[in-house]
Amino acid sequence: MDAEEPWMRGLHADTGYLLYRLGLRSGQLFNTFLQESGLRLRHYAVLRYLAGSEGALQRELSTRLGYDPSAIVGLVDDLERLGMTERRPSPDDRRSKIVVLTEDGRAFLRGTDEAGRRVTNDLLAPLDAAERETLQALLLRVVDRP
Repeated sequence: MDAEEPWMRGLHADTGYLLYRLGLRSGQLFNTFLQESGLRLRHYAVLRYLAGSEGALQRELSTRLGYDPSAIVGLVDDLERLGMTERRPSPDDRRSKIVVLTEDGRAFLRGTDEAGRRVTNDLLAPLDAAERETLQALLLRVVDRP
């Protein structure tokens, strides 16, 4: 694509489109890095969320990660089959199950930390450290907005 084409200049002036393109590129890089494990970025997001919690109801995962509830069921099924998560009875409601990270899931995440940093560094290579910090702060402000 020629960035000088008038229609491209219009798209490059559209912040929403640029964020979309950045998301696509980020997803492609992370999915390539995860390919060997058989997981995708959505699985990784569930694991990362669970790593920072004592477990979560599937509906909480859906809300927090912004995934459709039916997608969460499949993702948790996949992760449970791989031994990375397990469903346990909720202490507050025995009819509900919480999803918790297993030791295998924690080990997987520890093993991916460096590769994940490399993917992020590749994605953000055009930015210096201060610009990366600014981008991170701005994205958090936008994402955390009610």
